[in-house]
Parts: sequence; C-alpha cells; structure tokens
Amino acid sequence: MDPLTQGVLGTTASQLVSKPSQKVMAAVLGFLSGMAADLDVLIQSSDDPLFSLEYHRHFTHALVFIPFGALICALFFYAFLTRFPKVKDDYLSFKSVYLFCITGYATHALLDACTTYGTQLLWPFSNARIAWNNVSVIDPLFTLPLLLIISLSIWKRSSSWSNKCAWLGAIYALGYLSLGVVQNLRAKTVAFELAQSRGHEPINLGLKPSFANIIVWKSVYEYQGRYYVDAIRAGFTSKIYVGSSTSKLDVEKHFSWLDSNSQQAKDIERFRWFSNNHLGIDPNDTNRIIDIRYSLIPNRLDGMWGITLDPNADDMAHIEWTNSRPKGEALKKQTSLLWSMIQGKAISPRILKSH
Repeated sequence: MDPLTQGVLGTTASQLVSKPSQKVMAAVLGFLSGMAADLDVLIQSSDDPLFSLEYHRHFTHALVFIPFGALICALFFYAFLTRFPKVKDDYLSFKSVYLFCITGYATHALLDACTTYGTQLLWPFSNARIAWNNVSVIDPLFTLPLLLIISLSIWKRSSSWSNKCAWLGAIYALGYLSLGVVQNLRAKTVAFELAQSRGHEPINLGLKPSFANIIVWKSVYEYQGRYYVDAIRAGFTSKIYVGSSTSKLDVEKHFSWLDSNSQQAKDIERFRWFSNNHLGIDPNDTNRIIDIRYSLIPNRLDGMWGITLDPNADDMAHIEWTNSRPKGEALKKQTSLLWSMIQGKAISPRILKSH
C-alpha cells in the first residue's frame, strides 16, 4: 500500500492503546512505524535489476519479524525522544514507545497482503507471496475517510470522543477491507460465467481491483495455454468490459534460443516467482515477458512492468527490467477511460482493445 495509507493505519492502531495525554506522540510513532517496513526498498543492486524485487515485502514484512522491527523503531525513537527533557514522562517510557511502535508496525504487512503485489508473511517458513486481492495499492476511499477519523481522534484527545473516533477508524478500515472481499467474490462470479460463455474451463481465475477503487476489477484466467483478461464492474448491477488474450509464457517455445543455464533463464524464474506465475508475452514485443496482472486499464495487456531478453547477451548477463507506465497525455487518457468504466459508461470496444 502507499506510504500515507500505511502510516494512517499505523496511527489508527496506536490510538487504540494510548492514553489521552499520549495521543499526539502515539500518532507520530504509530505513523512512522506503520511505514517503516518499506525501508526494504533501500536493498538494491546496481548490477541485478531483480534484486530489489526479491527483497521488497520480504523479511521486514514477515509476521515473525514484527516484534523485532518494532524494537528497532522503538530504540531509535526512544533515543531521539530522550534528547528533549521537556517531553512528558509518559512519552519517555520505553514501554509506551514500544507499544505504539509495535501496534503501528504490525498493521503494515497485513495491509500489504490485502493488495495484489504479494507479501511474504510466512517467511522464513515459506517464501510464498500472499495476496488477498481485496484493495488497490492506492485507494482514496480507504485512506481519506480514515485520515479524517484519526485526525478527529487526535484533535479530541482530551475528551471521550478520542477513543470513540479511534475505534470508528478501526471499524471503518476493517469494514472497507471486508467490502473488498465481497466485491472480489461478486466480480469473480461474473468472470467465471463469462469464461464459461466462451466455452472455457478457466484455470487459476483471479480478480484484482483496478487502480484506486473496488468497483472495477481485472479478471485473469488461463485456458489452453493463453491468458484472458477482462474488466468486471461490480456495481449495483454487473457490467463486463471484454478484453483480450496473450500466450502464456512457454520458455522452450518462445525462447528456444535461450540457454537454460544462463543468467537470463534464471532471471525468468525469479520473475515467475515474483509474479505468482502470471507471465505472458507482450503482444507488442516478443522478447518481453510481462506480469499480466498489472495495467492501468484493467482489460488490457499493456504490462506495466516486465523483463526484456536479449538473444545476443552473454550467459552471465541479466535481463533488462522495463516498465511501460503511461505518462503525460497517455496517462490522462487512460485515467479518463478508467473513470468511465468506474461510472459504468458504455465504451467502444475499439478503444478498449487498443494498445
């Protein structure tokens, strides 16, 4: 999830366990600790483009790491707070600081697992990337109301309304995430019926919310060596925006020239793990492998990111990491198109299928 939402949810948790006199400090510590797990983005390699992918949402997001991650945060913040003798004793209690840090830190990985990116909650016992697919990585309808509620909790810290607002924030967060589960199931039912209407028995049918909403969902399923993507609008009534398909990655078929012992071949398998095996061939570039789960327009195969192979590279060379996120006028047009889909407007199939 985006850093602001992670921080706001961390603040929500810390408000639940703080005294009235601690509300402001609890908010600050919960906010910062709620974002801290994403410091793993600093783990990078200038030579290996997939290295940072492997370690993002890795051990810092594991459930077993929560007490240790919170301890690191608490030690850092406590050392910083002791520099200010005018701060109240309640704030300087290491026990209180750790409590606010652990409640904030504990929300991070669980919220990330609600998105589609994949989070290693069970590391080191399993390297499975867990994704519950019930909220977008950015969703203003989740973040902004929660931010408002928690701001009221801090503002009303000296009254009985403070705890009520904190609990209201927690209930809102859980309620919205639960609604996302319901929406996922609704969209999945429609997507399954669509596949059957084509005479397909879908394999690994999955739904993910499109950008910044839980109304329009991207449907992805496999059938006879191809991936099919469509958009499903789960409003009061359902609406289907028919998409397109592409070949599922078959390394021996699509890259017959590739040495199985080469670094590029190994990188494909690393990217396969990262993508939960949702790999397809870019319709516009046969040397580019895309993660078909991600595109701004949910029934397209634009491939917001992927890896490009070079037939002329030596055996030790890594793949090239590429992204094709829309920018400028293209971003404006695609955002407008997505908004039309969210509204349930009829859209020309020619526009929907264009790349």
